Amino acid sequence: MAENGASPHAASSPLARAEQFVWLTARVLEQRRFAYHFLDGGAWNADAVETALSAYANEDGGYGHALEPDLRGPVSQPLHTGHALRVLDTIRRCGGMRVERVCRYLTSVSTPDGALPAIHPSQRGYPSAPFVPVVDDPPSELLATGPVVGLLHRNEVWHAWLFRATDFCWQSVETLEKSHPYEIMAAVAFLDGAPDRPRAEAAADRLGRLVREQRLVVLDPEHADANPVPPGYGPGEHHFAHDYAKAPESLARAWFTDDEMARSLDFLLNEQQEDGGWPIRWRQWAPSTSLECRPMVTIEALRTLRAYGRRIG
Repeated sequence: MAENGASPHAASSPLARAEQFVWLTARVLEQRRFAYHFLDGGAWNADAVETALSAYANEDGGYGHALEPDLRGPVSQPLHTGHALRVLDTIRRCGGMRVERVCRYLTSVSTPDGALPAIHPSQRGYPSAPFVPVVDDPPSELLATGPVVGLLHRNEVWHAWLFRATDFCWQSVETLEKSHPYEIMAAVAFLDGAPDRPRAEAAADRLGRLVREQRLVVLDPEHADANPVPPGYGPGEHHFAHDYAKAPESLARAWFTDDEMARSLDFLLNEQQEDGGWPIRWRQWAPSTSLECRPMVTIEALRTLRAYGRRIG
């Protein structure tokens, strides 16, 4: 072992540097996810990821306990539960009774039009980020509903909750005019999993034009400050091609030329910091949330780079 507990190969590759960062800072869930995706993988680590995730589960079928670090407290929330489904999807465990229980929870917290609010009022009284306000009668949000619906369709999950929620997503995506990056990313997550592929491709094509027209993507990372930051976002909270097209098979990949995508991936690779982790670009409001989010962002950065064939080690 090298000085300060670092292994001798700690600086040899982006992956090795990230591994040191994860062991140093991450929650057990992210440690298990890192091992599954980048170390030995296999069934044992999938079981280990699912066991770690179960610590965030509640009796109502949802997930809480700050699984999404910007929402604190024990109560189940749609954003926590969507995060849990994404974790299950990445380990190929998004099915069976666990997802049946999740769908029952989603039904119980849906708005009158059958979709999900971003924040359920049960969050009131627990700490949460100032940019996710708690209201008594929250509206349906594509931000919360789109990724969940797309993911369930992609995993061929069928549940009564999906019918109205899918209709809500189509209506929201196909009428979207003025938007912001996180909403667009939620729309992409829906479209990437939607069963009607021709309809999804047509909707994605329109959204891609909207993203470029409204300058919601930085196409030249070396001059990011020339792009406006959307209202309500933090200073420097820009979004890049790889944020929308997280893998080559995403419909959003067609929005960008090969050169634009290459510049975005170069930027992503070079964002790795001296400690081996990737930074978070949204507003930081509490030290603990920043610490918990960075390993999550680091895992996603590595997964994106690997999906595009970049050498990470």
